[in-house]
Amino acid sequence: MTPPEAPAQGISLNRDMPSAVSSWPDILVLQKRTDFLRAARARRCGTSSMLVQARPRGPDEPVGTKAIRVGFTCSKKIGNAVTRNRAKRRLRAVARAVLPEVGRSGWDYVLIGKPGDTIARPYEVLVADFRRALVKLHGPDR
Repeated sequence: MTPPEAPAQGISLNRDMPSAVSSWPDILVLQKRTDFLRAARARRCGTSSMLVQARPRGPDEPVGTKAIRVGFTCSKKIGNAVTRNRAKRRLRAVARAVLPEVGRSGWDYVLIGKPGDTIARPYEVLVADFRRALVKLHGPDR
């Protein structure tokens, strides 16, 4: 007997279905180490719950200038794999909520989790911290 949510013909892998992150409007995920290294040399703003790195992309880079790109990272200082993955899930949720409104097209952002704080702080505070960091990074003097 198959569960009611199972497909009738057995297992079906829908490979055409986009992931939750790729369905964001004009938001791509950083995956190459060189992109993370470029962001590490750019502007940064620390908050109580995360570190945010941001940089405008140059016209010579292959990715279109309209897209916002974002990357997530958590070191082993955060904890074991379960804890790191939980922290990254929270950072992805924050980026999903804030970047379509406040993020700038043609920019790369990297969100770095902090030990204890990224997981322990309430979600609303994480969102407020990320908004505040983006306002600082895109401030009037920038």
